[in-house]
Amino acid sequence: MAKAIHMMIRVLDAERSIAFYNKALGLDVADAFDLGGARLIYLRNAENDFEIELTVNKDRTEPYELGEGYGHVAFAVDDLEAEHARFRELGLAPQDIKEIHQEGRLLARFFFVQDPDGYKIEILQRQGRYQ
Repeated sequence: MAKAIHMMIRVLDAERSIAFYNKALGLDVADAFDLGGARLIYLRNAENDFEIELTVNKDRTEPYELGEGYGHVAFAVDDLEAEHARFRELGLAPQDIKEIHQEGRLLARFFFVQDPDGYKIEILQRQGRYQ
């Protein structure tokens, strides 16, 4: 069986991205590699071993165009309202909390936020299939 281990995103400013992911999601640098023209930085937290790989192409000066293909990465939290308030207090500009209902029952409660490079991150209330 295959195991998901990381997702990669290209970022313009490594330190700005590291600070955002640490402040927003408690992710720390787990490893980093300098490959000459690029730098790979792996972020994770103590809850699991899935990582976000930040790729910094050193000669890049313009922001990346995210296009239509990227959707989002999602994180589950125990207290959605507390996290939403914390994101607001940190100046991270979270969108409003939303709910999805299906057949009369709550399927999901969530909000979105964007990282410094415009990547969308979904924060979900831990419940049901979103553990």
